[in-house]
Amino acid sequence: MKRYMARVPDVSGIINAMIREGIIQNASEIENDHIAFRTLGVPNLGVGSLEKIFLFHGYTKRDYYFFEEKKLNAWWYSPPVAGLPRIFISELRVDDLSSVSQAIIHSYTDSVLADPVDSLDMRDPQAVDFYLHSSSWSIPSLDDYESLAGESEYAAWAIYNRYYLNHFTMSVHNLKKGYNTLPAFNEFLEKNGFRLNDSGGKIKKSPDGLLLQSSTVAEMVLAEFAHGETKMIPGSYVEFAERKVLEPFRSLPENEILSIHRREGFEAANADKIFESTYLDQVERRS
Repeated sequence: MKRYMARVPDVSGIINAMIREGIIQNASEIENDHIAFRTLGVPNLGVGSLEKIFLFHGYTKRDYYFFEEKKLNAWWYSPPVAGLPRIFISELRVDDLSSVSQAIIHSYTDSVLADPVDSLDMRDPQAVDFYLHSSSWSIPSLDDYESLAGESEYAAWAIYNRYYLNHFTMSVHNLKKGYNTLPAFNEFLEKNGFRLNDSGGKIKKSPDGLLLQSSTVAEMVLAEFAHGETKMIPGSYVEFAERKVLEPFRSLPENEILSIHRREGFEAANADKIFESTYLDQVERRS
């Protein structure tokens, strides 16, 4: 989380505001609902590669999601023990892009001749951390980045950032009363000057009404491309989730409610709009 927090000032800003408000006393009280990664669907990479890390450590692959307009596949993974975050991994359907965009992506990723995770010591947390923050292909040129962004902002984000953490998610339902619903927490965030993604509404709600999600919009960060060229591009963001109690357990005393009593999984329609937290039409609203 260190590099992510350094590049996403909203993380510490929100935590500090929560402490000032008396919502929490320290950051360790925040429950991490899930973390998310973006990948490119090409040989030796993509979900089939990255998921090996989490499956090795006991995660279980769960539901599949398809995003037709954004040309994405995605899956989520449940943790081996309570208290660890869920994992959400999406993958660009590269073959669904134009021939020009496909050629750009393959000009970088075709240099990866074997799955790099297969040679990774997954019992070494420092090795895994280094892998997630390094690149298996060369830094793209600014022209290639901008060409990809013209067709798929997801593709441009992934070709530059690789497996860099896309977002982590604060659970709000376990916070103190007055802040433990997403409408109330969003009000707190906006009162403190944090800008929320309003694509599809500031609160994205599942059809059953049991999963509510919102997010900040990414800040622009300075990126260095090939040949020393630089440009301000969208970075990462913070998400917030409220998982409501399932009907059979609503009579339980509040202090007996566990994560297994709440709505599980994800919702494609919610995630579709959350993806846009790194899209320019949202990010430019910060200025």
